[in-house]
Amino acid sequence: MKVIEKIRTLQEEQGKVVFSFEFFPPKTEDGVDNLFERMDRMVAHNPSFCDITWGAGGSTADLTLDIANKMQNIICVETMMHLTCTNMPVEKIDHALQTIKSNGIQNVLALRGDPPHGQDKFVQVEGGFACALDLVKHIRSKYGDYFGITVAGYPEAHPDAIGSDGVATPEAYQNDLEYLKRKVDAGADLIVTQLFYDTDIFLKFVNDCRQIGITCPIVPGIMPINNYKGFLRMTGFCKTKIPADITNALEPIKDNDEAVKSYGIHLGTEMCRKILAHGIKTLHLYTLNMEKSALAILMNLGLIEESKISRFLPWRRPANVFRVKEDVRPIFWANRPKSYISRTIGWDQYPHGRWGDSQNPSYGALTDYQFMRPRARGKKLHEEWATPLKSIDDLLVSTSI
Repeated sequence: MKVIEKIRTLQEEQGKVVFSFEFFPPKTEDGVDNLFERMDRMVAHNPSFCDITWGAGGSTADLTLDIANKMQNIICVETMMHLTCTNMPVEKIDHALQTIKSNGIQNVLALRGDPPHGQDKFVQVEGGFACALDLVKHIRSKYGDYFGITVAGYPEAHPDAIGSDGVATPEAYQNDLEYLKRKVDAGADLIVTQLFYDTDIFLKFVNDCRQIGITCPIVPGIMPINNYKGFLRMTGFCKTKIPADITNALEPIKDNDEAVKSYGIHLGTEMCRKILAHGIKTLHLYTLNMEKSALAILMNLGLIEESKISRFLPWRRPANVFRVKEDVRPIFWANRPKSYISRTIGWDQYPHGRWGDSQNPSYGALTDYQFMRPRARGKKLHEEWATPLKSIDDLLVSTSI
């Protein structure tokens, strides 16, 4: 299901606040295993979707594709995969899109991407795209309406447009807004913003977008502060403005990780409350693969309860577009939801015959199956048994021979 459709259903029809999580591919196998366990716990709180990033320069392409597949089909959460232009010729981009399409994923976050490690500037690869706008156009022209396309919005302007003084000129900011509108006009149906810590800047950005005719939902990207050094590194990389009151609050506690994390939860909660109070009912949490702060913020907002996890069905409904209507399972799978999902995912292909989806062309009756032909088997048995004996005389004849 497209994320935009989910957001509209939850907001317009049910009046709910929509929240979601972002994760990135870990560097080790143990890290990947731990991430899946963490995802499973966090997805139990019913986020509208989760997204997985695409490493700088396409460095995690294969791992991102694998994680996205498992998120959609094993974790059973609506999955959005990042896709960038960096080091990606069109053939590789189409391979990634075809892969996620075959895995039932319908959502893509289209980005230009950061420069590869060791480079300062983005360079268009031969046979690739120069910007996210080109990527959006390509996805729409080749795949039609299958994918829901999300693009990035920058409340303070794209980092490339921000000067050495940490501020974009009014002209650069306006050009960035116009470029965002071109991405939406080309086929994007959702905007997720870069992180920010000045809520007023975000609210102004939303208003400015509406003024130039951008009508699609704009989802604020919230990054909880988990440690001081990481906070400085991330805000420095993204050229994010840090309000003075945040700097003043962090300075005395910067060497106390627990105090910094506690403040980060408080700050994130207050930012979200202000955003929700202005009628924006969507929140996207940049988790950095950590669950405590993100879940604590949602609990403070009353959006989740740690002891109360609701499900429409006894199991988590599949997110795969090809299995989303599934609502019946054998009772002996009740306590093994992941086993059921993983072992039946290929039932449209293997085995053929009576077992599987009744709409599959290979579906047939048991009598059509080569090992299930009772008449042929009965005839063969009769031949093996020969003529049945009817009297004692037949028995005497048989033994005399």
